[in-house]
Amino acid sequence: MLLLSLIAGPFIASLVAALLPADARNRESWLAGIVALSGLLVTSYLYTQLGTNGVVQREFGWLPAFGLNLVLRMDGLAWLFAMLIQGIGLLVVIYARYYMSPKDPVPRFFSFLLAFMGSMLGVVLSGNLIQLVVFWELTSVTSFLLIGYWHHRADARRGARMAFTVTASGGLCLLIGVLLLGHMVGSYSLDVVLASGDLIREHDLYLPMLVLVALGALTKSAQFPFHFWLPHAMAAPTPVSAFLHSATMVKAGVFLLMRLWPALSGTPEWTWIIMGAGACTMLIGAFTAIFQHDLKGLLAYSTISHLGLITVLLGIGTPLALVAAVFHTFNHATFKASLFMAAGIIDHETGTRDMRHLRGLYASLPYTATLAIVASAAMAGVPLLNGFISKEMFFAEALAVGSARNWGMSIAAVLMGIFGVAYSLRFIYVFFGRQPQDLPRQPHEPPRWMRFPVEFLVLCCLIVGIIPGLSIGPFLSAAVTSVLGEDTPYYSLAVWHGFNLPLAMSLLALVGGVALYVWLRTRYGLIQSTYVPFLGRFNGKQAYEDTMLRLSASASLLEKLLGTRRLQPQLLLMIVLLLAVPTLIVRPVSLLALPANGEFSWLFAGLWVIGAVCALGAAWQAKYHRLAALSLVGGVGITVSLAFLWLSAPDLALTQLMVETITTVLILLGLRWLPPRITPRELNITTSRRARLRRARDMVVAVCAGLAMALVSYVALLRGPSTGGISDFFLTRALSEGGGSNVVNVLLVDFRSIDTLGEIAVLAIVALTVYALLRRFRPAPESLPIPAQQTNSVDPAAGQTPIQQVETGYLKVPSVYLRLLLPIMGVIAAYFFIRGHNLPGGGFVAGLTFSVAIIVQYMLAGTQWVESHLRLQPHRWIAFGLWIACVTGMGAWLLGYPFLTSHTAHYTLPVLGEIHLPSAFVFDLGVFGVVVGATLLILTALAHQSVRSHRLPATTAAPAAAAHKEIF
Repeated sequence: MLLLSLIAGPFIASLVAALLPADARNRESWLAGIVALSGLLVTSYLYTQLGTNGVVQREFGWLPAFGLNLVLRMDGLAWLFAMLIQGIGLLVVIYARYYMSPKDPVPRFFSFLLAFMGSMLGVVLSGNLIQLVVFWELTSVTSFLLIGYWHHRADARRGARMAFTVTASGGLCLLIGVLLLGHMVGSYSLDVVLASGDLIREHDLYLPMLVLVALGALTKSAQFPFHFWLPHAMAAPTPVSAFLHSATMVKAGVFLLMRLWPALSGTPEWTWIIMGAGACTMLIGAFTAIFQHDLKGLLAYSTISHLGLITVLLGIGTPLALVAAVFHTFNHATFKASLFMAAGIIDHETGTRDMRHLRGLYASLPYTATLAIVASAAMAGVPLLNGFISKEMFFAEALAVGSARNWGMSIAAVLMGIFGVAYSLRFIYVFFGRQPQDLPRQPHEPPRWMRFPVEFLVLCCLIVGIIPGLSIGPFLSAAVTSVLGEDTPYYSLAVWHGFNLPLAMSLLALVGGVALYVWLRTRYGLIQSTYVPFLGRFNGKQAYEDTMLRLSASASLLEKLLGTRRLQPQLLLMIVLLLAVPTLIVRPVSLLALPANGEFSWLFAGLWVIGAVCALGAAWQAKYHRLAALSLVGGVGITVSLAFLWLSAPDLALTQLMVETITTVLILLGLRWLPPRITPRELNITTSRRARLRRARDMVVAVCAGLAMALVSYVALLRGPSTGGISDFFLTRALSEGGGSNVVNVLLVDFRSIDTLGEIAVLAIVALTVYALLRRFRPAPESLPIPAQQTNSVDPAAGQTPIQQVETGYLKVPSVYLRLLLPIMGVIAAYFFIRGHNLPGGGFVAGLTFSVAIIVQYMLAGTQWVESHLRLQPHRWIAFGLWIACVTGMGAWLLGYPFLTSHTAHYTLPVLGEIHLPSAFVFDLGVFGVVVGATLLILTALAHQSVRSHRLPATTAAPAAAAHKEIF
């Protein structure tokens, strides 16, 4: 359970932080800090539990038949990344407490931050590839929220959309690649995949799978040609930048490459794709960083460059290169997080990040300046700092790739080192010179605890750089061994290896970087330059914007060709496709040859004749009287309910009847918004021949569609129950395994409960969407045909519409007594709910019944009376339903069973005797809550719109009374 707590803790705390008041800055930071610190302690303890095999694993049942279980797996590599995520996360929380302004919505910030932390921990601790992809996409969503945190700024919105579009597209590619990988191996278990390297590399699908997985990793880690999104993500608050671009978001891609390295590496395709993208990214990022003027922009491009360096090491494919990649990942996280925080301090204290206006800050910020200089030196690869050791290992591996005639990678490595020294000097230079007097703020040292995270990280850079074997050595060994296993090579973390070629390359990079910086400043005036030589014309952002504009234009053209604002053409196209596609697959003539196997019933046939007459009458009355047409449509629904009852399906009959009632009220409220129908005779217009042909065409299509559905129903009724089929499975196991004799209800809340959970979630989303749309929609005045003489009789205080007054004028006394329907129908709903597991009923039918009870009160007493006496809160009903359904499923987890596994308990009560209470009863209660909340949310929103529409002035709604009568 400790592994589960590492992931669940941040998500639960995220919900709690979102509910805290806006003025509780200390409470939110304390909450986030405690969660991160607790995770660090748990992760530290789990290091001692890795044991001889180096893995701690916990599996929870989900869909074992399909190889999909929730598997949490921690080895040395996952442990190192989990420590980075939570350790730097804790430092970012401390830093953000002082960085964020009191005017910012801090609860939202910490809520997003904790959710992102949980998503990243889910990525590194996943033992199932499908599960990993789910958390992978969650990181895209939560990073989108963090980057766009200051959503009032256009650059934040653009940066968030760009980052999400690129990384989410890569995530889709990764999903397809993972599906191919699971197909190749026969399992989505990470252990099985890592043990099947030879099988994967020899498979025919290896190359397409590798390309898709690489696209997912390269987009997330901002590798060429997808590197352009990372600098535009700098619109996020600096704590977000420090967290996302040091230990989390961009490190997810390189983590994936490390995780799958044993299964996918070792081929020429791997080397060309991974190392090629990394080499381009390494050089482009380093060179572009030299010409940046924003402190965070410089750090962003330097992050791109260092990620390229790690990717090159992974692409080289040798065990020593993997060691260097893991080591440099840790080193980069420490010095880059400290540099981002230092940049944030400079911005926070001076009011600007533009290096063209920043000078001489050492005098005002001596401690911060010292820390930033040391971190910049670590980034440049200065000896006795952690960056020097891992860069020297990189130079050694670059030499190993080449030969006596091929020095390309070695030259690229040295160039990257030279550029890295140059942009590090640019960052350092802001602390020297004469301080300008026109800064937005007078700089001074930040609060003590705001500087503490930078101090701690810089201390890590020094300790690792001086005594790497004692400080990071055991943890690096555990991480590397978890990937390489028995193939782990010998490597040394000693600071001094003697005079050799890698050391010469390091010294050449240091000297060359200093010379390049001095030459650019004196010769070309680097400080005033705004153009990146050679690369200025290649603008990744512009290419992205052009692509999005072309996609938008193509979508608009497609909508213009196929779309229409009229509902009728859309329905026509749908019906034609539904008729054409099955016809190409199935021959309807062969279906008609099936023999009849039942007795003919004149009563059943007469029932359907009544339904057909109601349907035809509704189509005819729709031209003249919409209310009559709606009543006839209700008759069709009742006919269908009786048919279900005739065919021994009482559960379906009850559901159909209640749905028909709700739908009728829904359409009745919608009729108030329709404009009055004006017939051609009233306008003295003769129906054209083209219009008659269109109606004839629609009639033919409608008749064909009806006959097709009748044929499908006929064939389904002729097929008798198959022995040993799926129906026998549920009939024989409903009582013994589901604890109920009502097979339909047991099927919904036990055997297929995950489907039901998804359905009620969709229902909740639809209800909230309709509610949000109706809040913004207002009916046009011309669509509200209320006679002026009736408008004056409206009593706004009573919350009544004119129609309600006319009705209550005739039913004034009965309407008082009809309020008793609420408790009566409530008892009926409770009866249906309680009996649902063994007899017809259940949470869905009970929810609809209770909703009808509330709707009756709206119709009789008006909106204001109902809401003042009943105090309905549909949002809370929905939240309660979803919460209790999910808690029921997770309760099975806690007992060691698959998600939503049902259990039945028997209790003996003094008066009632023995009763059985299945856990599916609690799940069904969640279904009841969602159904009630969703139904009431939609219908009350419609009712509010109708009440508001009738309160418009009489002058704005004065069509003829005949039109009013025609609608109602």
